[in-house]
Amino acid sequence: MAETTEQNTRKLRRLRRGVVVSDVREKTITIENEWSRAHPKYGKIIRRRSRLHVHDPNNEAKVGDLVEVMACRPVSKQKSWRLVRVISRKA
Repeated sequence: MAETTEQNTRKLRRLRRGVVVSDVREKTITIENEWSRAHPKYGKIIRRRSRLHVHDPNNEAKVGDLVEVMACRPVSKQKSWRLVRVISRKA
């Protein structure tokens, strides 16, 4: 019974980096993820940002920290991301 490795491996999940903008709620942080792209027709660089609600079970991230998050199954109505690690603390 030789199983292939394709059946045992998980798909790669989306990873995002962002800065914590809110840590008021219990076990939840809000991060802001900024990104930029060139406009398809005019070429102007357009800056956008998105806010993600992230599950932080140990309440380890604080406002201003740079964090890495990973997509997961929905934890609640708005949370479908979980904290992977705190990359750097606010100085």
